[in-house]
Amino acid sequence: MVHTVVLSTSIVILAIIAYGDVRTRRIPNVLAFSIATLGLVRMIFDLDLMTAIHTVEASAAVFVAAFILFWRGILGGGDTKLIAATALLIGSHDLVDFLFLMSVCGGALALAILARDELGLQRWSCYRSVRATPAQAANQIAATRSTVPYAVAIASAAAVVLMLRTSFAR
Repeated sequence: MVHTVVLSTSIVILAIIAYGDVRTRRIPNVLAFSIATLGLVRMIFDLDLMTAIHTVEASAAVFVAAFILFWRGILGGGDTKLIAATALLIGSHDLVDFLFLMSVCGGALALAILARDELGLQRWSCYRSVRATPAQAANQIAATRSTVPYAVAIASAAAVVLMLRTSFAR
């Protein structure tokens, strides 16, 4: 019962995070903290101290690696916090699967954005906004060009791994 609530709640929060990252390129700290909290709740109800310790250690290692990427300007700060929080939620047993799938999703997303930029496709929402001048729309397009809303990759990979783990556990 608790696992189902954690799973469904985390997928909803991850979807909200992904949508918000696409729209604003920001991940609110409260949402990343909520994912981490759900991970801690899951560990408490699993009642496996060694797995919990390994998960916390793995999450800390993931945070350090992601922080280095943030420090080098490769990854955003919200993405760094979200990856570490999601590592707590996923757990140490499925962490490698999550990281691999996240990398594949992120690569596909980056390729799609590069293709959009190279083909000159523009975001129609910029032109549809109320009272947006062509210059404002061009600035909005330039601001979103060549940035990857990596929370989409993180959320997608986490949702897939969580759902597969739950379906195999039954």
